This record gives sequence, C-alpha cells and structure tokens, in this order.
Amino acid sequence: MIWILALVCSSISAMLFAYVTISRSRQYFDEYKSTFEESADMNMADMFMFIDPSQLFLYNLGILVVMPLVFFVLTGDMLITGGAFIFFLILPPLIYKSMRNKRLKKFETQLPDALVMITGALKAGASLNMALQSLIKEQPAPMNQEMALLVRQQRLGIDFDASLDVLEERVPIQSVNMLVSALKISREIGGNLAETLETLAETLRRKTTMEGKIDSLTSQGRMQGIVMSGLPIAIGIMLSFIEPENMAKLYTTPTGWAVMVVIIVMEILGYFFIKKITTIDV
Repeated sequence: MIWILALVCSSISAMLFAYVTISRSRQYFDEYKSTFEESADMNMADMFMFIDPSQLFLYNLGILVVMPLVFFVLTGDMLITGGAFIFFLILPPLIYKSMRNKRLKKFETQLPDALVMITGALKAGASLNMALQSLIKEQPAPMNQEMALLVRQQRLGIDFDASLDVLEERVPIQSVNMLVSALKISREIGGNLAETLETLAETLRRKTTMEGKIDSLTSQGRMQGIVMSGLPIAIGIMLSFIEPENMAKLYTTPTGWAVMVVIIVMEILGYFFIKKITTIDV
C-alpha cells in the first residue's frame, strides 16, 4: 500500500514538474518571439528592408534547431553543441550590426559627391529643397532613402532642425554631424550655403582618402589578428578528428573545461587588443 501511495505521489510530482516546465518554456518562447519580431521589424525598417518579421523568426528558429543537431551528429559532444547553440542565438544581432555598419560606410562614401551635387544645384539658383529632390533622383541607396525621408518630413510640416536631428540620429557618423551643423548654422546666421557645402565636401573627400590609406596600412595587422585568433580553433578541430580520444579529455573533464575557459578568454583578449591597435580614428 505504501509503495502504491509513493508511486502516485511520484507520478503527480512528475506531472506537476512537466506542466510547470512546459508552461515556463512556452512563456519564455513567447517572450523571445515577441522580442525578436519587434526588434527585427524595427531594425529592418530602419534600413528600408521591409521583410516579414515572423518569417525571419521561423528562419532563425530553424537554424537554432538544425545547426546544433548537425554539430552534435558530427562531434557527439554536448559542450560543442551548446557552444554552437549560443553562437547561432547571438548571430542575428551580429548580422544586423554588420549590415548597418556597411550601410553607414556606404552613406559616408556617397556624401562628398552628394554635397557636390547640392552645391551645383544651389549655384544654379535652385533652393535647398529642390536640390535635395534632384539628389534623390540621381543618387543610389542609402543616400536617396535618407534624403527622401528628410524631404518627406518637410512636406509633413516638421521643423527643418527637427528633421536634421532625425537624420543625425539615424546616421550617427561624424560626417553627418558636420553636415547637420553646417546646415543649422547657415539657417541661423545666413551666409553662402553653396560655398560652405563645397568646402565640407572637399574636407570629407580628403578625410575619406586618408582613412583609405590608413585602412590599407593596417590591413596586414587586422589579417594577422584574424589568423592568430582562428589558428588555435582550426588546430583544435583538426586534432579532434585526428586524436579524438586524447582531445575528448578537453571536453569531458573539469580540468579540460577550465583549460577551455582560459583558451576562450585569451582568444578574446588577444583579438580585442590586436583590433584596438589596428583601429585608428581620423
């Protein structure tokens, strides 16, 4: 009789534990889905990429399920599988950051030519608004997208300074800060706006040229940082296939885990310091 009562209590406890676990998991899943879709919708719209966020979430969920299983089938190690899951979990923000940086870099590259176009239109007698509309037709993305948003805000009756503040917030680079300051100063105290923008365009062109020279001079150092950071990882993967029994101790023993932690920390610190040395602000 006692063992029957113990069995019933154990069954009830297991059912309650399973119910609580499933409820919590579903709650966390719904929160993660909502956060992911809201962030994806805002980030994609910010770059003028109108993609269904629910579809992106399904792709992300598929990668989070499939890729760790692939690593588990290939290696049979739960530590590597967990690391793969964490990597693919943080991968979407990294991809967005990379896309945004490329977009900002392209905008900065287009800006000197765009200022030259605006200067030419102003010298020909056009207003700033007309010059911006001409710029929108001639320049490719992302320049025409951001300027079209600026002109659209003007048509909706938003104050010009407020529109410039939005542009400065959307494109947070030093070149845009200089452009916004030049336009605001010209609006407040007057002066020859065409000459101001022409001087700014020449300054930005020289700045871009200098940055290109610095990037070419530091490219070898950046490549060395990537190679030195990736070499231990590549050697570890090769040794895992060549000597699986010896390398298994690195993944299955407390001493091996401690060594892995030290390796990861030193890898991150080494790459961080090399990147810091080869990054020069102009």
